[in-house]
Amino acid sequence: MGQLETILRRTFGYTALREGQRPVMEQLLSGRDVLSVMPTGAGKSLCYQLPALAMPGITLVVSPLISLMKDQVESLIHCGVAAAYLNSSLTERQYALALRYAGEGRYKLIYVAPERLDTPGFLRFAANAPISMVAVDEAHCVSQWGQDFRPSYLKIPEFLAKLPRRPVVGAFTATATPEVRRDIARGLSLQGPFEIVSGFDRKNLFFAVEEPKDKRTALLKFLRQHRGESGIVYCNTRRNVDEVTELLCRDGWPAKRYHAGLEPEERRQNQEAFVYGSAAIMVATNAFGMGIDKPDVRFVVHYNMPKDLESYYQEAGRAGRDGEEAVCLLLYGGKDVVTNRFLIELREENEEVSDESYEARVSRDLERLRQMTFYCHTQDCLRATILRYFGEKAPGNCGKCGNCVGGDMEDVTAEARVLLQAVEQSGQRFGMGRIIEIVTGADTEAVEFWGLDRLAVYGRLAKKPKDQLRAILRLLVAQDCLVKTEDQYPILKLGEGAWEVLRERQRLYLRRKRSPKGHKEVEPVRERTETDGALLDRLKAVRSRLARMQGVPAYVIFSDKTLREMSALQPTAVEQLRQISGVGEYKQAQYGRDFVACVQKYLQEKG
Repeated sequence: MGQLETILRRTFGYTALREGQRPVMEQLLSGRDVLSVMPTGAGKSLCYQLPALAMPGITLVVSPLISLMKDQVESLIHCGVAAAYLNSSLTERQYALALRYAGEGRYKLIYVAPERLDTPGFLRFAANAPISMVAVDEAHCVSQWGQDFRPSYLKIPEFLAKLPRRPVVGAFTATATPEVRRDIARGLSLQGPFEIVSGFDRKNLFFAVEEPKDKRTALLKFLRQHRGESGIVYCNTRRNVDEVTELLCRDGWPAKRYHAGLEPEERRQNQEAFVYGSAAIMVATNAFGMGIDKPDVRFVVHYNMPKDLESYYQEAGRAGRDGEEAVCLLLYGGKDVVTNRFLIELREENEEVSDESYEARVSRDLERLRQMTFYCHTQDCLRATILRYFGEKAPGNCGKCGNCVGGDMEDVTAEARVLLQAVEQSGQRFGMGRIIEIVTGADTEAVEFWGLDRLAVYGRLAKKPKDQLRAILRLLVAQDCLVKTEDQYPILKLGEGAWEVLRERQRLYLRRKRSPKGHKEVEPVRERTETDGALLDRLKAVRSRLARMQGVPAYVIFSDKTLREMSALQPTAVEQLRQISGVGEYKQAQYGRDFVACVQKYLQEKG
């Protein structure tokens, strides 16, 4: 591994590998196929980029999105690595020229869309090229059980079979359940792969769930607490994206929108505005984000609940890719469940599947939705809930999520028993609203019509806030004490766990929020290095100028983390830059004089 670490230092400016990277690289260099699951921000791309530079031939990186290819190739080129991409963004002439250069051996890494693999021109190149490795990024796209299934990924084994010699294959993804991992190994025809799940935990992310009365007010309040930071706001429909974007712009926030209903040119311009930093906030559907390598996203807000935890964790994981502290807030509302059920059960006219396959897909996705809803209602540690879903053990209290630091636990067993009795005594025929009317003693026409005022539990919880009773009912559903039917008007029925509570064999606890009006008190404590703020601002200005000249995002020059370290160490000679993480030989030679001159001038003025 000495050679790898030398390349790591010289090319990327890092002194040590992260957890889980070393065994992946060792196996690939030994010629063994690899299936690697690493959380977003854990250095997944380096696991194939570094071995690619150590291997004698070319590495092909199969990548699903143009933005992902462009971003990674730009970053590699600015580290002095010969890399290129082949996709539909190139003109016919550009593509032919890139393919010719590839055939001449000018590139070490070539990023290619899966649809390009079986084209005649690319096959002619591949048949004569010394391909040492094929790295399949976002490998979960091969699985029909995954949230981003892409049929063209299934043709990768056919492409490999057409090569004169099969190269080593690495499959990489950020989120994959055991079922999806099995699908990846089968779908890519991996040969005796070394499988490694390096851990799903993103320790720098703070998770929180809120159920505000007014999402708009809650969002604006959250943004005011994170003014000047870059973030993404996810919505579940195009209409919501448009409405939220209009709300933010009207309130003076630098926001852009992104969804499939926009013209391609507007999507491109808005994405570039976000990546390059002229727009701090992107409001988007889940069509945005895959392949976006912007490292300084400080928050991800889900304005609506996603359909499953896989999607949620992947989208939330776009925060804090630089390893710095970031916040992931989910604003839950009951209508989110209804919308997601509709989207799951929607059968496209051109959906060429049998009734059995359709029903199996719906059943699977509804179970995922149930797990996602459970996450929104659980009183347990949010981080632990996510990790357990992906088959990983986790401590019961992380000390760094909305549930673990958000308030004290209140024993609500007595109230829960009354609510369960109300469901039982009313014949398990009513929904949440009617049950609350019963226990609070509401005087309504429905209560009188059904004779519910004659029940023994009528009015027993009249002094309890309805919001708290609603939260207890949701807790009972999450704990399988109640079952909520999937009808147009959902009905509550007793679940398997109800009798343990009714017989006083199990106690239930509800977390009492310290700050029901806001998110401020569950905000993470940001770790700060000893930086000189004034110098840091100047260094960022130098970075912005160089980025504009190069036509690349600012983080491609240097990350915020590198600049903070630079402002703390204050190097006055170019050679001293090598002590700073993220400064490799190429970047030192290209940009070193500009940053050192900035430091020298600052120190002279400071005296």
